Parts: sequence; C-alpha cells; structure tokens
Amino acid sequence: MTTVSIPAGWPATEEEARAVQDELRAEVVLDQPGPPPGTGHVTGVDVAYDDERDVVAAAAVVLDAAGLDVVAEATAVGRISFPYVPGLLAFREIPTVLAALDALPCPPGLVVCDGYGLAHPRRFGLASHLGVLTGLPTVGVAKNPFVFTYDAPEAARGSSSPLLAGDEEVGRALRTQAGVKPVFVSVGHRIGLDGACAHTLALTPRFRLPETTRRADRLCREALQEATTRQRPTSA
Repeated sequence: MTTVSIPAGWPATEEEARAVQDELRAEVVLDQPGPPPGTGHVTGVDVAYDDERDVVAAAAVVLDAAGLDVVAEATAVGRISFPYVPGLLAFREIPTVLAALDALPCPPGLVVCDGYGLAHPRRFGLASHLGVLTGLPTVGVAKNPFVFTYDAPEAARGSSSPLLAGDEEVGRALRTQAGVKPVFVSVGHRIGLDGACAHTLALTPRFRLPETTRRADRLCREALQEATTRQRPTSA
C-alpha cells in the first residue's frame, strides 16, 4: 500500500479548482475510438473515505478484458485533499488514485471510474480529469444521473437512452441487466460514447455494475479499514 501526501500547489479553494478544470478541459480528446472491448487490460479505480480521521483510500484493479480475471491490483492511502464540494469531487480523489495507478506492475489499459466524465456540470468529471493527467483512455460509469435527465431505456439488457443536459447528450443511461436500474455512462478521454457503452456491457455479464467497479470498491474499502485500524489508539 502506497502512502500519499497532498501534492504541493494542490488547489485549496473552489475558485482554484474550477480554474484547473477550465485549463485541463481543453485537453480532453473526443475523436478517438478507444481500445476494442474484450481486448487487453481494463482497470477499475475507486475510493473510500473516513472524513472523521481525514483518510482516503484508493484502489486500482487490473482485469484481463477477455476473461475478467484479476491481473494486478494496488492501493494507496492519504489525507483527504479537498473539501466536499459537488462538481469538484475529483480534487478529493485524484492524488490517491494516481498513486494507486502508479503502483501497478503492468499497464492499466482502459480505466473505468466510478463516476462521471463529460456528464458533469463543467464537462470535466473524474474520468476526464484522470484521463488528461495520465493520457489513458477513460470511461465514467456512475450509479445515478447527477443533475441530468433521461428517459428510461427499454427493459432489455443493452438498451440505452440519451443522458441530457438540455438538448446536449452528455452520456447514456445504459441497461446492463434486464429490468434492472440503468447505469450512466459518459466519455472520459480518448474514447467515444459507443465504445464506452460497449466496454460497460462487456464488464457487466452478471451484475448491474462493472466488474472493475465492484472489485475496486471492495479493495479500497479493505484498504481504508486497514489504514484507519492502524490509526485507532489501543486501550491500556
């Protein structure tokens, strides 16, 4: 497990964080198809917090895209690097997520985030932010539609409908299991929306959420528990 410090010069105010988003958003690449689904590596990243103890834990889990077997995994823990502000959550997560990715012994390939990419009020969620900083293709797969609207997709697995900000399509509501609530897919960086949805379906053979998210979620919670257990004072 890697221990992470808050980077020097990291934004400390909402104004500073929004300025960073404005600067980096121009670097998002939207005209690449991304890797074919079912090939190479695909990596899930997720974080867990203990705000009371000022600890965040991140996990990165690499799967073989063809069989969804675990190839490698890494964790990192650190201090929470930014206050809770909707739309700026990436600034709480990025340092530890980057450290977990850096600790992997193999290339991560496509990175799937438990969150948003372009489906973000400023069109620059965690998946886009992480993609620009690493240069990796990234996808956001979220559990809820945030501030956006959609019509319910048909009940069949693979059905989808546009996720809309007014008339702008910022992602898709995608039914990964028949009759189950959809997930909300958006492009992060260096992949198209059709490809992002195809990858999401390839990662959800049995459950609503991608295997990448399910495994990274479990691992980061375990890492948080281990880190906070070490912090607890022992009784005399």
